[in-house]
Amino acid sequence: MKVLISVDLEGISGIVHPTETNPDRYDYERGRTAMTAEANAVIAGVLDAAPDAVVWVADAHGSFRNILPEDLDRRAHLVRGRPRALGMLAGLDEHTDAVMFIGYHARAGAGPAVLAHTMSDAILDVRVAGRSLGEIGLNAAMAGHVPAPVVLLSGDDAACAEFGELVPSAVTVAVKQTLGQAAAVALHPREARERLRRAAADAITRRASIRPWTLAGPLDVEVDLYGPYMVDLAVLVPGVARVGGGRTVAFRAADAAEAYRLVQLLVQLASIKPG
Repeated sequence: MKVLISVDLEGISGIVHPTETNPDRYDYERGRTAMTAEANAVIAGVLDAAPDAVVWVADAHGSFRNILPEDLDRRAHLVRGRPRALGMLAGLDEHTDAVMFIGYHARAGAGPAVLAHTMSDAILDVRVAGRSLGEIGLNAAMAGHVPAPVVLLSGDDAACAEFGELVPSAVTVAVKQTLGQAAAVALHPREARERLRRAAADAITRRASIRPWTLAGPLDVEVDLYGPYMVDLAVLVPGVARVGGGRTVAFRAADAAEAYRLVQLLVQLASIKPG
């Protein structure tokens, strides 16, 4: 069995503020230490249930260089660094039997939700086949394309609810209750890790009953961008067109994998400053 664990940072227990998630801020080292510890708890839970499993961990936050390699459970393979074709799901392939989203957050525009956004502050919304999707939905659709089921998600209660609408049979762990964009009531880190370990084992045990979340193509995709100049760059990509005013672009993707790659490209283009 191959299990891919995609680990973000904003949904880790105790994390509520950008100073804890950005490398140039004072509290980042504590944040990445907590991220590594929760990844280890999930690895342990997977291997409790399936001792022979092959476990891959995708560092899925920011630069994709946050998890401390020397502190990660040595039984896991760590995927880190960027750029990479599958972004937050690097390591996903046709041999993947189960996927887990750890430390995830709600989509841009959701709320109240801790540090809610979609891939970048440049993205105001992504709509696939008319449905607003954040990182949870986009990544679940990409996993479903393989197809591999997403069997576990952890984050705040808003992230758990967002995921539950897509895959109600999957396991969720709310490690904090949101009070707002930068405030929450959090579990003690040790309590969160204990719950994650048990949940990971449970999710692996139940994985056969959890179906992949799939989106059948072709797919019409609309992306609302923060700055009009970002739209000027986006429409340079073949197949991407400006629609509905100065901030929205649209394209048609053959399937979820193509939609995923194009949204990633738009995020990168949006990071280019004018002039």
